[in-house]
Amino acid sequence: MTATLTTPAHRRAPLAGRVLLGSGDAPRWSRPALWGVLAAAFALYAWALSGDANAYYAAAVRSGTTSWKAFFFGALDAGSFITVDKPPLALWVMGLSARIFGYGTYSMLLPQAVAGAATVALVHSAVRRGLGTGRHAHVAALVAAVVMTLTPITVAINRDNNPDTLLVLLLVAAGWCCLEALRAGRPRLLLLCALLVGLAFNTKMLQAYLAVPALASAYLVCARTTLARRLGHLLAAGAVLVAASAWWMAIVDLWPADSRPYIGGSTDNSVWDLVIGYNGLGRIFGQGGGSGGFGGGASFGGASGAGRLFNDTMAGQISWLLPFCALASALAAVAAWSRWRARREPATPVSSVLRQPGAPWLLWGVWLAVHFAVFSFSSGTFHPYYTTAMAPAVAALTGMGAVLMWRAHRHSRAWWWVLPLAVAVTGGWSFTVLRRTPDWVPWLAWTVLAATVLASAGLVLARLGRGTMTRLAVSVLPAVLVAGLAGPAAYAVTPLQSPVNGTNPIAGPAVNSAPGGGFGPGGSGMRGTPPREAPPGTRQPDQPGQGEAGRPGRMAGGFGGETDSALVAYLEANQGTAEWLAAVASAQQAAGIILATGKPVIAMGGFTGRDPAMTVARLQSLVASGRLRHVLTGGGGPGRGDSEVTTWVQRNCAAVTGQDGLYDCSAAG
Repeated sequence: MTATLTTPAHRRAPLAGRVLLGSGDAPRWSRPALWGVLAAAFALYAWALSGDANAYYAAAVRSGTTSWKAFFFGALDAGSFITVDKPPLALWVMGLSARIFGYGTYSMLLPQAVAGAATVALVHSAVRRGLGTGRHAHVAALVAAVVMTLTPITVAINRDNNPDTLLVLLLVAAGWCCLEALRAGRPRLLLLCALLVGLAFNTKMLQAYLAVPALASAYLVCARTTLARRLGHLLAAGAVLVAASAWWMAIVDLWPADSRPYIGGSTDNSVWDLVIGYNGLGRIFGQGGGSGGFGGGASFGGASGAGRLFNDTMAGQISWLLPFCALASALAAVAAWSRWRARREPATPVSSVLRQPGAPWLLWGVWLAVHFAVFSFSSGTFHPYYTTAMAPAVAALTGMGAVLMWRAHRHSRAWWWVLPLAVAVTGGWSFTVLRRTPDWVPWLAWTVLAATVLASAGLVLARLGRGTMTRLAVSVLPAVLVAGLAGPAAYAVTPLQSPVNGTNPIAGPAVNSAPGGGFGPGGSGMRGTPPREAPPGTRQPDQPGQGEAGRPGRMAGGFGGETDSALVAYLEANQGTAEWLAAVASAQQAAGIILATGKPVIAMGGFTGRDPAMTVARLQSLVASGRLRHVLTGGGGPGRGDSEVTTWVQRNCAAVTGQDGLYDCSAAG
């Protein structure tokens, strides 16, 4: 009986009550508010999904539902001729769902929506637990969750089947583990953190490592143990990271090359080359790095430089709250300096007012700084949706910064002005971004401007008014929210109004071309489909193009191209006993046929049509064994051996009457 009476009330509460309402020491509004945000996030990410999203990855998902070999290697086709240009972890998640429920839009994309909502929950938890107990921690966490939910580029990518959604979930989970290792003094969680980063590597390779400086620096600086032990813990985590990153790569590269798919995007059929080249240094320095690269680098987000993330294309995707984060980080640095001085001198007013745990600030601040630098200055292939990896740091710094600035505004004589300034700068930047598309919801920009003026002036007057300070400051909070969140929220809902654009997912209205060669969401209306900038070796779907021998090539299906139904019908009717329905120049052509028929199709040149996956000797072997009958020439060419392969096909195979560029090689076998 005594034990029952002394048990805390929140522990006696039913499990369902604790899940729905939170623990007894949390504000009553905290957990219901979180559930509301998560419901909104899932609705944004899952509402009205349609189509196959990115056909390149969709084809690999569908192929994995019929072949475990294709599933393990991440092959584009069920015959496992060539892999996609990324490691397969994200494909495994979507593929398992498709195997259980059958391939379809929702079986493939709902796991993405769930992962996106889970990321929001982890950001909330990391911020709340990182700031300790108290109402301010719950407020900061809720703000962070809202910002994460409403980041426009995150909404766009979480409705797609690109690997970035899973990448961000794994990295945020790693950040959560790192902060918990610091908060609770449990260094074993650092090993789990390293494991999660390794899994993220197997989702999108070296981009996962952009979070490592943030994780390592936070632990090295903030762990409550000796420097020697910190270094030892980090070395152990490094060993786990290497093992968790390299296991799939090692298996694939040790596998006999003649019994596995060609590694798409590589120059030498190895995952190592893909890691270092096309998905590594080629992205940073724009040197292509692999045959799958785009040469000097195709930037879909504008020219590299410090202003890239603020240009016409990128600003509406990720930049809305970057000025706020910069001011918040600067104030946090002042607080950290004040705390350091307070150890040697009597406590100062600043150190007592601005006191917050340093580890979350260091982790999320370094996370944002590293991603900002790499994404801004990389000269290789760059898509706007890469920046979704910045969203967790932006969200966390905004949530923590809002609380820090509020406390400074209320209690600090020296730093009270930071909050009104941050609101003014953030709202002013939002107004600038919205005015770049003056015909799109024209009243919104002026509403944001009015709210910014009202909020900034109200905060200043609240401080000067002293007696009515708190009441007046609280009364302008709705205007603060409009100034900071109305712009990104308006952009965030636009992906729900049109089919998923898997090639280059973005949110918001159509904008003019960005300076330096980037482009915004082209087309007209609320949100158009981005113009299809075909990389070298491919062709726009509405342009017939020319094959090697002057024959008109054509799109058999793929990234935005319409599947040639007559061609597909002919191939299905005449496949015979061949394993592959046909061999085509690139994945751009193959993906559409795979999705239309569910049958394996060889993409001889991989993603861009330039991978050296097909040689004359290999083609002869496939034809001679009866595994391949039809070859479609043109459409970009199958890589370095293009001229030799095409010449052999034209000399040894019979042109199919009425099907331009299609050859029947059954007689050649």
